[in-house]
Amino acid sequence: MSQVCVMAWVHGRVQGVGFRYSTQHEAQRLNVKGYARNLDDGSVEVLACGEADSVDALVSWLKAGGPRSAQVDKVLTEPHQPSKEMSNFSIRY
Repeated sequence: MSQVCVMAWVHGRVQGVGFRYSTQHEAQRLNVKGYARNLDDGSVEVLACGEADSVDALVSWLKAGGPRSAQVDKVLTEPHQPSKEMSNFSIRY
């Protein structure tokens, strides 16, 4: 299988609702590496690296709304080449 990395920006009510932690849990379940972090504009940035099918599954989960407490309005994605290899999925502050 091929390894891919995708950067996603999740917009809506996604801060203060456990979104990053739920994303971390889902990413770990899918064996996806990367991070989730809050941005100043109220969105959440997610870097997802792993097997293409697993990364696609995480992006689909994001687009489906993430955790129940969140309200996702839109998810923008683009391919990404990180400067270093990720060893896990972390929460960034």
